[in-house]
Amino acid sequence: MIRIERRSAQPGPEPRRRLSLRYADRCKSRLRAVMDDGSEAGLFLPRGTILRGGDILQADDASLVVVESAPEDLYEVGAQPSSPDPHFDLLRAAYHLGNRHVPVQLAPGSLRLERDPVLRDLLLRLGLEVCEISDAFEPEAGAYGGGHRHDHDASGGVLGELLSREAHAGPAPDFSRQRFDPIA
Repeated sequence: MIRIERRSAQPGPEPRRRLSLRYADRCKSRLRAVMDDGSEAGLFLPRGTILRGGDILQADDASLVVVESAPEDLYEVGAQPSSPDPHFDLLRAAYHLGNRHVPVQLAPGSLRLERDPVLRDLLLRLGLEVCEISDAFEPEAGAYGGGHRHDHDASGGVLGELLSREAHAGPAPDFSRQRFDPIA
């Protein structure tokens, strides 16, 4: 089994090995996987690493491995052809999915997400078309880089989480004696 601990820092010869992974596996920093040639690889990447299709990894034997996004069962979401405002319909869907921290791949005129019958029902109630497809899944990385993480400890997290912890570090304000004037 080859050991992979980092991305390739510089371009080199064309990688001979390929590693096809679903999105959920490309978000894991520790993973035992089988490469396309049948050989085994152990991923030991820095925590929080999210691999994308086309990333080049360097193995402990100095060989290069290209990451491929494996096909997955997805929903492709689009507006109804009769919609008076298809852009708003997709924006509204993206808002509701983002509010649920659902990874979403954006494309002109459509959204893609992993299949989930509860989300399918939500999208149908919002008046959208939902089609089942099988394709590579490359969701948005997020405004602060990386994907959504839940390592809310004192030292980890992406920039947004660090800023949020800093803003909430002080004591909570006491609004119990606050007077609010009615709006005229």
